[in-house]
Amino acid sequence: MPDPSAVDAAVAVFTDLSDEGRELDSLVAGLPAGDWARPTPAPGWTIAHQIAHLHWTDRASLLSLTDATGFGVMVEEALKAPDSFVDDGAREGAGLPPAELLIRWRDTRDALARTLAEASPDTRFPWYGPPMKAASMASARLMETWAHGQDVADALGVRRAPTARLRHVARIGVRARDYAYAVRGLPAPEGEFRVELTAPDGAQVWAYGPSRAPQRITGPALDFCLLVTQRAHRADLDLTATGPDADRWLDIAQAFAGPAGAGREPGAGREPAAGQDPAAGREPEAGPGQGAGR
Repeated sequence: MPDPSAVDAAVAVFTDLSDEGRELDSLVAGLPAGDWARPTPAPGWTIAHQIAHLHWTDRASLLSLTDATGFGVMVEEALKAPDSFVDDGAREGAGLPPAELLIRWRDTRDALARTLAEASPDTRFPWYGPPMKAASMASARLMETWAHGQDVADALGVRRAPTARLRHVARIGVRARDYAYAVRGLPAPEGEFRVELTAPDGAQVWAYGPSRAPQRITGPALDFCLLVTQRAHRADLDLTATGPDADRWLDIAQAFAGPAGAGREPGAGREPAAGQDPAAGREPEAGPGQGAGR
């Protein structure tokens, strides 16, 4: 018999994924066609590229859920151009008229939300990395929708209000700690870290890891999510690391699969946190990543 709490959590992430998509939709729905060509903080990507990438990835997710063989063919095609298939997919979609791209994204997004909610909760579906259950896939899609939505918001000069949906992004970021080391060929630290994040409502603290762990991260959940999706430079965020391993992690953290992402330069799109030097003696990460790291 399924764990009721697990079922409730799955239902919540499906609802949150739909809500995240609708919020981003509200930013682009009324844009004049010319504004879809606005550049975003991701080098070479316009608003159209951002939405096209989300449509492409939603379509791949839907194919994974409904046609494993067809998804396998899609993976084989990606492996023929591992360094460019993400950009190629975004470029193709960005070439569509904005109104058509918006309709395609909406239709695929809605179909994916329905299919995820109807999927067997224990079945693992194929992906470019390890297979995922439906709830995990929904969490990953929410993370990417939020991150690319941040790029769109930055391009439009909009400061979005953070929501409790960020808990899904934060959880992925914490769980992906060791991956950030592995993708750079570095050994992961021994033992868990304690991560304590102030929720957007200011009243809750989202805590991960042993309460007595000597290596600790504290700060606003929004700032942590911006860091692990590489939407802001560490120097511009109000995150505190206690311990050398925790401090090092904040320099390389990423919540997304694929190569180490490009990150953002200090001061790019956000004001520094109070008392922080935008330069902070840190160099930006190099090299474009896939998925949310673009």
